[in-house]
Amino acid sequence: MHIHRDQSRLSFRRQRRRRSSGLSMMVVLGILVGVVAVSWNWIGQRLTFGSAPVKSDALGMAQAAFAKGNLDDAVRYAQQALDQDANNSDALMVLARTLIYRSYSDYDRAVDRDSALELTTEALSRSPSDPKLLAIQAYALQAVGKVAESAKAAEDALRLDPNNGLARAALALAYGGAGSFEIALRESQQVAQNTDWQLEGQRAMAISYGDLGDYKQAIESVERAISLNRFLVPLYFERALYAMQLGDADAATAAYFQVLTYSPDNVKARLRLCELSSLLRERDAAIKYCHEVTDRAPSFSDGWYQLGMEYFLQGNFKAAQDSLHRCSSLQVMQNVPAGQRKFECWYVQGQAAEILGDCPNLLATYNEFRAMAKDVSVQQTWTYPPEGPPGCSSGSVKATVTPVT
Repeated sequence: MHIHRDQSRLSFRRQRRRRSSGLSMMVVLGILVGVVAVSWNWIGQRLTFGSAPVKSDALGMAQAAFAKGNLDDAVRYAQQALDQDANNSDALMVLARTLIYRSYSDYDRAVDRDSALELTTEALSRSPSDPKLLAIQAYALQAVGKVAESAKAAEDALRLDPNNGLARAALALAYGGAGSFEIALRESQQVAQNTDWQLEGQRAMAISYGDLGDYKQAIESVERAISLNRFLVPLYFERALYAMQLGDADAATAAYFQVLTYSPDNVKARLRLCELSSLLRERDAAIKYCHEVTDRAPSFSDGWYQLGMEYFLQGNFKAAQDSLHRCSSLQVMQNVPAGQRKFECWYVQGQAAEILGDCPNLLATYNEFRAMAKDVSVQQTWTYPPEGPPGCSSGSVKATVTPVT
């Protein structure tokens, strides 16, 4: 297009230039408004399109975290995915499965199994015929020891979906929990061929072999499970358990150290190392590991029990008495049912006091035990004659055995 410049007066040309300038300003403003509008539209589209991946990414990140053994992050991301969609059965499966594995990872995680069962029970109440939900419910039920209910839920899931690997794994574990070890092994062997649930299949197979006393096969199975996810701490605890059944302390020690590699502050691994060191009569190592347990978990009564027993075996009766007193006191403070308390925390504490001639503490411990055992069936017995413990019934110290009515 050619522009024709008019040869009229200067004033006219100036006027045209002003009009042209005004028109240009309007064009520029229009362009700016258009750019802003397009920009906001683009940003809005990006935000809109970005919201969908966030929803799916939470589940993906949970699965990735589980694959890396980061169970805390896996729980967090799976919960986010479930918060975004309460009916997301895949997110629920990841969350419940992770909680169950995490429950075996350290001394204070047992509550995770109860949480998993609560989640699956609530979801199943909304969709009682969903085979995925039935399968994860069965898996959660066997984890808390409700094996009959677990088997029923697993069978219901398999009727709806015969290829549901998680349901069959739960069924195998439920049969094992009920003492039907051969059936459990057969069911777990089927799951081990399932591509999606091989890890659960190999682990269930290891447990079945262990229940049958075939610890060599149990080790081979759990090692295959480890090869599928080498970051899962609970698998190493099970590997160590089977090694100990074969008397292979070196392999058990290596498994516990592997736990500490992935979970440096793990208390449960240190407790197991204390027990193992004591078994091997490595007294200094046992004391070291037990002290690490009580330092990291001062409210964990099992740590004080193991430390007290180790001191007693070493002949350090005062330290044994003090540690076992912490053990007994914690169990009372934490309202552990009397029938589930560690009897040795009272009895061995009393023996240490008797050796030391500490009659006041011996009698206090003895009377506490008798009061505790009055209304509860306790397998162990601890009885002194009516006049009290020997050495505490004459001289300057007189026994006072509290009557139990």
